[in-house]
Amino acid sequence: QVQLVESGGGLVQPGGSLRLSCAASGSIFGINTMGWYRQAPGKQRELVATITSGDSTKYVDSAKGRFTISRDDAKNTVYLQMNSLKPEDTAVYYCQMSIRTLPFRLEYDYYWGQGTQVTVSS
Repeated sequence: QVQLVESGGGLVQPGGSLRLSCAASGSIFGINTMGWYRQAPGKQRELVATITSGDSTKYVDSAKGRFTISRDDAKNTVYLQMNSLKPEDTAVYYCQMSIRTLPFRLEYDYYWGQGTQVTVSS
């Protein structure tokens, strides 16, 4: 019943910027942690950034100082602002959210976006 739709990916030159968005819709009664993962061709999926409901953030070392994760709870949306992009940032980026889907159920379940391609190349 819950769907996460991503947007904002594309082709950009090294040093450029992109902003990814991920909006959740459906039966949503609360969202805890939101995050972004990425998977490059032939490589393992890695966690890029997370943001808690209290706006505490964490980043993979390679993204620190360049990427910024943020959230808009009114829109059930998480963003990833990516600056100073490098070729090694090329990957499919997936958003993830921990979502409460029933009004009287306290448990949160994880949901994933479909992925959006980010390509950094000259």
